[in-house]
Amino acid sequence: MASTGLTQWAYGLAERMLAEPLPRRWAHSLGVARRAQSLSPVLGSDADLLEAAAVLHDVGYSPSIATTGFHPLDGARFLRDQEDADERVTRLVAHHSCALLEAEERGLRHDLETEFELERPELVDALILSDMTTTPDGCPTTSTARVTEIVQRYGPDTVVGRFIQRAAPEIHAAVARVDRRMAAAGSSQPM
Repeated sequence: MASTGLTQWAYGLAERMLAEPLPRRWAHSLGVARRAQSLSPVLGSDADLLEAAAVLHDVGYSPSIATTGFHPLDGARFLRDQEDADERVTRLVAHHSCALLEAEERGLRHDLETEFELERPELVDALILSDMTTTPDGCPTTSTARVTEIVQRYGPDTVVGRFIQRAAPEIHAAVARVDRRMAAAGSSQPM
């Protein structure tokens, strides 16, 4: 599938799965995709791939496919079964935003690790930045504010609260790595 076709396919699928049942999640996904677009100066030929993964990263929340309650795994399994799905997009969705740590909290780490390989670290970092610097409503934010918001929304002693607190150092480190790459590329785009 050509890159342009990949992003068109991804937007269409994400909209079908999220827009009506989960409009706020859809708004977040669109914001994450916009953020991913802003990283094109350091992504080169992978820019469309990242944008497709960004708009699809939360597809596993769709009530029609949520089976385990762990959206990265549910989303990746769903994408794997789609005829036009890109394997790299599927892997990025599976592992977005430190998903292995949350999988561990949920007792699903083995499933995630064995079913889906990790993608290139530069792309993983770019998707972390895109997701973790976008509010639930799709607006830009900082990774610090986003982590705080997630802990407050879910509670510090919940599965998600524990996971995000454990993941915070890696989230902030990924954002810093992408910021450095953008600065080195001469981008004046604030991260």
